[in-house]
Amino acid sequence: MAVVAKRIIDDAVVRKDAKPGEKLLDRAFALAFKGLVYAQIWEDPVVDMEGLEIGPGMRVMCIASGSCNALSYLTADPAEVVAVDLNRAHVALGKLKIAAIRNLPNYERFRRFFAEADHKENGAVYKTMIAPHLDRESRKYWESRDLTGRKRIGHFTRGIYRQGLLGGFIGIAHLAAKLYRIDLARVLEAGSLEDQRAVFEAELAPVFDKKFVRWLTDHPASLFGLGIPPAQYKALAGDEKMAVVLKRRLEKLACDFSVQDNYFAWQAFGRGYDRCAAAPLPPYLERRNWGAMQARIDRLDVRNANMVDYLRSSDARSQDRYVLLDAQDWMDDRQLNELWAQIIRTARPGARVLFRTAAEPSLLPGRLNDGLLERWTYHAARSAELTARDRSSIYGGVHLYEFAG
Repeated sequence: MAVVAKRIIDDAVVRKDAKPGEKLLDRAFALAFKGLVYAQIWEDPVVDMEGLEIGPGMRVMCIASGSCNALSYLTADPAEVVAVDLNRAHVALGKLKIAAIRNLPNYERFRRFFAEADHKENGAVYKTMIAPHLDRESRKYWESRDLTGRKRIGHFTRGIYRQGLLGGFIGIAHLAAKLYRIDLARVLEAGSLEDQRAVFEAELAPVFDKKFVRWLTDHPASLFGLGIPPAQYKALAGDEKMAVVLKRRLEKLACDFSVQDNYFAWQAFGRGYDRCAAAPLPPYLERRNWGAMQARIDRLDVRNANMVDYLRSSDARSQDRYVLLDAQDWMDDRQLNELWAQIIRTARPGARVLFRTAAEPSLLPGRLNDGLLERWTYHAARSAELTARDRSSIYGGVHLYEFAG
């Protein structure tokens, strides 16, 4: 299983036509990507559902990542959600959440385990209420030991959102901020958007002008912790310095949305969700959706697979909605055309595809074969609106396409 997972990730990440130095960076990222990367997915599921207009009876294919969005789509009442992922840690996390929703006795227990995610009792809750219902591979993952020698399920007694590649990256960012005598949590204490901007301008923005920060972010490996491979680094930077791009994205996160309604800001600036009763949370973690999650959880299937392979094995005209995250930023033209050929084969009339890109424009024109691209309608105005409203703020563009037949 580990050998298969390694091959799947290497095939997706290591560019076949790259120079030797670039391939070395690709392999370094592939190695980092084999462990837990995202304890929480960093795409806004509310934006996804508004753009896709998921409804009853629909079949949805998405990339799992932390499974927050795949679970949240269930609130829109689709018939089925299939979430695929190259990373077995992400698959194990998704299956852990599924088993918890099926078997935990109430919302309070679920919230303490997955929203607060640092209570000592969570170890016993896992052992008695969740583990007996997990598949063998997922249980093996959570009960095996990480590089520190501790069982991975212990992440939920120490704070799962401080773990993984992204959690470690955010932790390092907080440590670096302290060295510059900056308290990132001050953003969360602001009482208005004006106050949030004042904190950003006074404390956060100047950091990106520091010589060391500009030098560090000029290296692709510096963003591995964000889950950004070398191929996507180039798309993200474009013709600008990476420090300039990161400053602009952080400004959107810190200033464009109230922290009272943005759990991404809490993860970035507070390293976890707010704990008050009215805290912003992903839809699947909200109290009002607990009943729907329990009733519909059997409609979610999380798999360790490449999405092209999954679509190739699917029936023609069998899918209604596709969520590709930012995976296409990793792809060469051959992979891109293979993916869209399978999407077209499996798409039902009116099917929609939503994806994100590191750069602002859609990457399909000029890369996807004209014969494939002309079968889709690009909703440019709607895409721009969704991009502006995406609370995660780290992507240049959210793009929405509709199958024209």
